[in-house]
Amino acid sequence: MHLMIQYSDDGATDVPTSEAPLPPGLYIVATPIGNLGDLSPRAASVLSRAGSIAVEDSRVTAKLLQRIGVKRSMTPYHDHNADKVRPGLIAKMASQAVALVSDAGTPLISDPGYKLVRDARAAGIAVTTIPGPCAAIAALTLAGLPTDRFLFLGFLPAKEKARAESIAEVAAVRATLILYESGPRLGATLRALVTGLGDRDAAVVREISKTYEEAVTTSLSELAERYANAGPKGEIVIVVGPPGEAPVTTQADADALLREALKNLPTAKAAGAVAKATGLDRRELYARAMALKDDL
Repeated sequence: MHLMIQYSDDGATDVPTSEAPLPPGLYIVATPIGNLGDLSPRAASVLSRAGSIAVEDSRVTAKLLQRIGVKRSMTPYHDHNADKVRPGLIAKMASQAVALVSDAGTPLISDPGYKLVRDARAAGIAVTTIPGPCAAIAALTLAGLPTDRFLFLGFLPAKEKARAESIAEVAAVRATLILYESGPRLGATLRALVTGLGDRDAAVVREISKTYEEAVTTSLSELAERYANAGPKGEIVIVVGPPGEAPVTTQADADALLREALKNLPTAKAAGAVAKATGLDRRELYARAMALKDDL
């Protein structure tokens, strides 16, 4: 997750320092999204035993390593240098353990790590994941919205037109939507979501696992009004509920759609197009289209 974090003082982690070095390979290590107590013993062990660590920002990871009493060689690996740095990291993995971390949470979630995993596998290098905190999943559990199906969108585009197009692409998806946002852009993004999705149930979640953790749950329009003038500080996750049930299509509605489709399409294709749009039975629509065609 590409958001700067400030670790909470809550919790402490004891790191074993006498364990043997890890076998060569790539180790994907989830790190805290706020509370240092969320660093798992296994994650701390891997960080203490790895030969080197690929990091999003060495300043952020250095603070984490200092808190657990570990010093390790760090290689910056992020959006701006990934293509250049990746071959060297792959070469290192042949002879030593390389841990991959992001500034906060689970690597590969909204960062370029997947290419490193892909190339490591292609080179026959062992890949191990050390699961742990993830802001998207944590926010989903706090939002009180359906969790059976969800879609992670990362960060929406900053430009208004591109943002609207991205929202339009997922407007009909029957799943809870999860996205990351920054404080300064929160109000504009919420307004765009209201415009593109309608007024759905939603939540703005921030400061997850920290002292001032907050989940504001209400409608999208009320959230847009609440954050219209100034977004809150801290890392922000927006969670939006799925669309409501589609309205029932009446026979009159179906006939109107069929008549319109028959103006430009053969009978079978017109029935298919209306079936796709409404969910009605295609064979029944075809029979109805044949009857309507005689009247046109």
